[in-house]
Amino acid sequence: MTGDFFGYENQLDEAERAIVMRVREFLRTEVEPIANEQWSRGEFPHRLIDGFARLDIAGLPYDGLAAHRGSRLLTGFLALEICRADPSVNTFYGVHSGLAMGSIQRCGSAEQRDRWLPHMARMTKIGAFALTEPHGGSDVAGGLETTARRDGDRWILNGHKKWIGNATFADLVVVWARDEADHHVKGFVVDKGTPGFVPHKIEGKIALRAVENADILLQDCVVPEENRLQNANTFRDTSDVLRLTRGGVAWGSVGCMMAAYELALVYAREREQFGRPIAKFQLVQDHLATMAGHVTSSLALVTGLARLQDAGINQDEHSALAKSVVTTRMRETVALAREVFGGNGILLENDVARYFADAEALYSYEGTREINQLIVGRSITGMSAFV
Repeated sequence: MTGDFFGYENQLDEAERAIVMRVREFLRTEVEPIANEQWSRGEFPHRLIDGFARLDIAGLPYDGLAAHRGSRLLTGFLALEICRADPSVNTFYGVHSGLAMGSIQRCGSAEQRDRWLPHMARMTKIGAFALTEPHGGSDVAGGLETTARRDGDRWILNGHKKWIGNATFADLVVVWARDEADHHVKGFVVDKGTPGFVPHKIEGKIALRAVENADILLQDCVVPEENRLQNANTFRDTSDVLRLTRGGVAWGSVGCMMAAYELALVYAREREQFGRPIAKFQLVQDHLATMAGHVTSSLALVTGLARLQDAGINQDEHSALAKSVVTTRMRETVALAREVFGGNGILLENDVARYFADAEALYSYEGTREINQLIVGRSITGMSAFV
C-alpha cells in the first residue's frame, strides 16, 4: 500500500498477510468498480454478501467461527482495507461482524452463541445493532427511552430507534431497551418479520449512502425470553461491546483517509498546470506530506490499540483516544485530498468526493469527538466533566 509509509502491514505474520491480500483482491475486483454507482443510488449492493461469505472473515475475531482465529491487528487491517475500498461497505461489515456478532458473543449465553453466531459467521444471517434513538445519541446511556416489559416468558418492546445500519434487511437485530421493572438496559435479539418491528429506510443522506440505515418503530413488539441476551444486564455490558467496535471505526477511518491520500497522490502526478505536473508545486507537496503524516501517525495509533486489545488490557479511554484523534485527522486529510483535486474533487467520478463525504459520518458515529475527548479527560484527570 502506498499509504502505509512506515510499513505497519509487515507486523502481520505470513498467514495474516495472505488473508489481507485475498480480501484486497476481492475489494479491487468486486467492490471498487461499483462503489460510486451504489453510493449515488443510495442502495446497498446485496450481491456482495455471498462474496464476503466466501472470504470467511466475519467470524475471525471469535473462537471456532472461521478457519483462522484473527488477532485484533489482523481484523483492524481488514477494516482498513474494506474502508479503503468503500466506507459504506465497511460500515455494513462492521455492524454485522462487530456490533451485532460482538453483542451476542459478549452478552449471549452459550446456547445463544451456538444458535446464532455460526450462521452469522457464514453470513447466511445478517445482523444489525439498534441502540441510538431519535432523542438519544451521546446521552443514550442514561436517556434510553425504548422500554421492555416482562410478560411471562416473553418481553414487550416499545419505542423508536434511529440510524440503524443494515436494519432494512437484517435477519437479526440486537435491540437495546430499558427494563420497566429495574430500569436497567438489556439486550434483545429481534428476528426479521417480528410483528411490531417496523424499519423505514432513511433517505436524503450525504454520507455512507450505500448503507441502508433505518428508523425503527417498536410497537408492542413481542420477543421471547429465549431471545433476551442472558448476560446483558446493564449499560456497562453494552459499553463493553462499544469499546471494541470503536477501535474498529478508528481502523476504518485510517482506510478512508489513506484512500483519499493515495488518490490525491496519483492525481497530483498526472494533473498538469502551467506546463508541469502539480506534484512539482511546493504547496501541493506540503498537502501531500501532511496527509502522509496523518495516515502514518494514525496507523501507529490504531496498531498500538490493537496490541492492547490482543493483550486484553484495552480500556474505554484507549479506544476513545484512537477514535477521536484518528477521525479528526481523517477529516483534515480528506479535505486536503479534495483540495488537491480542485474543482474535480467534487465530482463523484473522481472517487475522492465519496471519501470526503463519507468521512463526516465516520467522524460522528460510535461516539462523537467531544464525548470521546471527555472519556479520555476523565481517565487522565480522575474527574468526570460529563453533565
